[in-house]
Amino acid sequence: MTEKPGISAQTTEVWHKFLVSGEFLREARQRKFLKFLPGHTRCKACYAPFDGAGSTIAWHLYHKRPSNMNPHLCTTCEDFARSNPGGVETEVSLLFADVRGSTTIAEGMSPVDFRNLINRFYTVATEILADSAAIIDKIIGDQASGIYVPGFTGPDHAKIAFEAGKQILERTGHYSTEGPWIPLGVGIHTGTAFVGSLGSKGVTDITVLGDVANTAARLSSSAGVGEIYISEAASRHAGYDRFANLEQRELELKGKKNKTTVNVFPG
Repeated sequence: MTEKPGISAQTTEVWHKFLVSGEFLREARQRKFLKFLPGHTRCKACYAPFDGAGSTIAWHLYHKRPSNMNPHLCTTCEDFARSNPGGVETEVSLLFADVRGSTTIAEGMSPVDFRNLINRFYTVATEILADSAAIIDKIIGDQASGIYVPGFTGPDHAKIAFEAGKQILERTGHYSTEGPWIPLGVGIHTGTAFVGSLGSKGVTDITVLGDVANTAARLSSSAGVGEIYISEAASRHAGYDRFANLEQRELELKGKKNKTTVNVFPG
């Protein structure tokens, strides 16, 4: 790990435990106690209950509740980001799901109906991203995105991102005979990025900086309705054999000097 300007080696090491090795989640101190509290839904890291009588105890003792970054994790992650501004360079996979033709769709419906449509999309995307152990990065405008880091998803983060992309398309009707109830394109890219919190203490968002995020966003905005554009890097990480029968395309993405090779699902 390389110390970055303005980020101490100690902070970098802590973020590495949090996002890369997963040691931070495994070392959650209250796990032995919290797992015995009653509750059906729990934090996947520390076992804090989110419902029932146990959730009241977890809140009063540790102020634990579902995190905005992933409702299957508790606010320990947010507290970590708030207390340790910084981050680490790590390999990640990113998934972006983008609504196709949202301006045209909005023109043909009332503002309330459009709001309900987008909210329905957000609900589906958030549930799938959370279930696949992504850090929910952005739910804004007509786009949803998730960050897949080794410390949360393990080494198969590109494969998991791809499966999540397929689920999003399936749940929005792209594989049904009736067609999608909202038209989406999905982009997935894998690479090394800076992942962490920005600004001073008090910041709770975790985000991604670097070319990886820009490329993933460009892929999602380029994909057609019902398509997943999987970059060559993501395909390699997930296993080329998985995409052997898919069409390949060479794309000229905005802001990129060289063409980007993608596998297109479905082929």
